[in-house]
Amino acid sequence: MKIVHVTQPVEAGVAVVVLDLAKAQRRRGWDVSIACPPTGWLPAQAREAGIPLHTWHATRSPGPRTALELRALRSTLRDIKPDVVHLHSSKAGLARLVLRGRTPTIFQPHLWSFRVATGLLSRACRFWEAAASRWTPLLLCVSDDELKAGRTAGVTARAEVVCNGVDTRRLSPKTKAHDTPTAVCVGRLAHQKGQDLLLEAWPKVLAKVPDAELLVVGDGPMAAQLRATEHPNTRWHGHSDAVDRFYAEADVVVLPSRAEGMALVPLEAMACGRSVVAFDVEGVGQSLGDAGEVVPAGDTTALAQAIALRLADPELAAAEGKRGRLRAETLFDRDRMTDQIATLTAALVTEEGRR
Repeated sequence: MKIVHVTQPVEAGVAVVVLDLAKAQRRRGWDVSIACPPTGWLPAQAREAGIPLHTWHATRSPGPRTALELRALRSTLRDIKPDVVHLHSSKAGLARLVLRGRTPTIFQPHLWSFRVATGLLSRACRFWEAAASRWTPLLLCVSDDELKAGRTAGVTARAEVVCNGVDTRRLSPKTKAHDTPTAVCVGRLAHQKGQDLLLEAWPKVLAKVPDAELLVVGDGPMAAQLRATEHPNTRWHGHSDAVDRFYAEADVVVLPSRAEGMALVPLEAMACGRSVVAFDVEGVGQSLGDAGEVVPAGDTTALAQAIALRLADPELAAAEGKRGRLRAETLFDRDRMTDQIATLTAALVTEEGRR
């Protein structure tokens, strides 16, 4: 089996999933490679793991050079002659324009483009995704919510849901080393991730728990803007590849995102035995169950109340963390995810070969 994973994001959650899949499929004896931009976390880690790379010079968003990017990718794929192409995220998903189903293709949006675009661009993205169904032999969604959003937008491609997974052996519960009530937020500092909404809610948390601390872990395009204003009892850390040590400091982990497919942060936090509070966006309810609290999207007052409740009642947070650990082991283990996707990939190639 020769498979190429194509991705533009080379950082954060999408990159983690791509690398996990590539490693797992290589262990099966498959011929696996990754096409992606040459800089960033993913290509460095892939090289370290011995995974072949194909340079794809692509920007994160569509632009004047998109046609040239797709033409270059088509040329690369023609040279490789893969049995299956696995496209990750909306930018790579544009490759369906040049593949047109001639090679067995899996498209995994990770988050629909129309969920983060606005106005006319959002409508254009919905039209494109619906039209591209004809060139999508298999749509792979990471949550029931993500599939529902696609169907609502007119996406008719055959689809399967495989929830994201994390390494529950590496990520495990650790004893908190201090008594300071601490909330932790991990993620790329970007509008979609909603750290600005968390910072808006934070003074309301301090009104109820004055000695609480907020630990923000990550970097991104909004970093300078978010740090420009003073926020009491807030500590900032840049990007980290060892997020488990930050989860270990938490009483509660906060996901203030405006949109997700199924975020890895709640799954990582649950694997580390930590309670989670999050806005009600795609995949969150399916992830958390009774391992935290889901509040209405964008409601910063409700977010503050849920955070303060767990900072003031560490026994509640600890009980939710124990339930979260069990959920992570049972439902969101990385090996379960990679095995399911490998089975679907092999079945797709077999089906296409019979036609």
